[in-house]
Amino acid sequence: MNIQRSVSLVLFGVTLSLAAGAAATAQVRATAPRVTAAPAVSAAVVRPGASASLREMVAPKVRGVVVDETKIRAHVIRPNNVIGVVSDEGRGVVTALKISPALQIARPSPPHLDVEGFGNALHAALKDQTVGYVMQLRKNGQTIYTLQWNWAKTPADGSVGWTPDRQMHIASVSKLITAMAMTKLLDAKSISYDAKIIGYLPTFWTKGPNIDKITFRELMTQTSGFSTGGSSSDYLFMKGRVAQGVPANMVGQYDYENMNFGLCRILIAIINGDVDKDMEVGGMFASLNDAVWDYTTVEAYKNYVQAKVFNPAGVANATLDHPGADAYAYAFPVSSAGGWNSGDLASMAGGAAWHMSTSQLLDVMGTFRRKGTIMSTAAAQAMLDNGFGVDVIQDTPAGKLYNKNGRWQSSGRAEQSLAYFLPQGMELVVLTNSPISNQDTFFRSLVTQIYVDNIKP
Repeated sequence: MNIQRSVSLVLFGVTLSLAAGAAATAQVRATAPRVTAAPAVSAAVVRPGASASLREMVAPKVRGVVVDETKIRAHVIRPNNVIGVVSDEGRGVVTALKISPALQIARPSPPHLDVEGFGNALHAALKDQTVGYVMQLRKNGQTIYTLQWNWAKTPADGSVGWTPDRQMHIASVSKLITAMAMTKLLDAKSISYDAKIIGYLPTFWTKGPNIDKITFRELMTQTSGFSTGGSSSDYLFMKGRVAQGVPANMVGQYDYENMNFGLCRILIAIINGDVDKDMEVGGMFASLNDAVWDYTTVEAYKNYVQAKVFNPAGVANATLDHPGADAYAYAFPVSSAGGWNSGDLASMAGGAAWHMSTSQLLDVMGTFRRKGTIMSTAAAQAMLDNGFGVDVIQDTPAGKLYNKNGRWQSSGRAEQSLAYFLPQGMELVVLTNSPISNQDTFFRSLVTQIYVDNIKP
């Protein structure tokens, strides 16, 4: 198969494989949901061989997380691969949609998406303007259209083509996953979204001015008042910003910050009872206190998301690190620097870091929206309507759409992701591992307008 120039379209269960200069051939491909077993979460507290003194200090305060002293001593809270990285800007530029006059006339039946027209237009817009991409559209959980094009890793990096099962760092679309976990946990513990977060933060953290005014709702809608001017969200950065506090007039104002969802990672670990908020490692191990907190809250967050979000969707191998098979990021056009492995991003857990495939993300989105096993369908719709973990809620002629975008970039090389909950029971995910054209077109505006352009009366 010519991976470099291949496109696969799945339209109502039929796959069309296209190669450059070749005619389309059709073959039937099964599109049944893929369900795999998930690993059990370990309930051990301290591995054999850990210091008895550390065990005595940590064990009473940490549950459901494996604490390995060797790993904690080697743990780096702010690894080099996250320094200087630029993340997305949330809402970014929300452009006014261009809607054809025919769709502005009231009609007895709702307009519908021309699926094939949408796919053709999307491919035309992306095929010569990216290093590679993959998209999949589902309706009521069933795949109705798939496009996959060009390189997840170029020939210089191993010649790996895009497929719906190829994982990539989904960047800030991770916030959607964190919002599902945070919302589910708050509901399970009967904690109001409007409860103040201050009572759930680590006891030993210094709380600066107006931290006592911030609510869970404000974290999940990017209106907490934190305004850092960058993409940082590691443990020490968040601890320092909480100590610094926020201006009173900023609480309730929109400012997109990774640390809003990074704090959710800390809060999930505490509220779920994995880490006591008053845990503080002292004595000869005092220097490990922040490392213990960072390590254990990342592990607790991973465990909770796996158990409560991924397992119900049959997703078993989403990860915070960067396995060798995952897509690399590139500049466009590809530069002599080649591809970029963005690395293990566990330090950014909550606001970024999940590595998932198009299929995995859609499995989660469909399960969340309609199966009632992550949370009830009413709670799921309420989460979207509240704007938790999404950036844009937008009316279209076919109905309301909800979108979360993601971008992770260094030296012009970018990982970009889009997750849409669309009207009429549809979900769409598009991943690309480069900027869009040498003009760096805003990904969401491009795809959203193509969607609207292909809504027909």
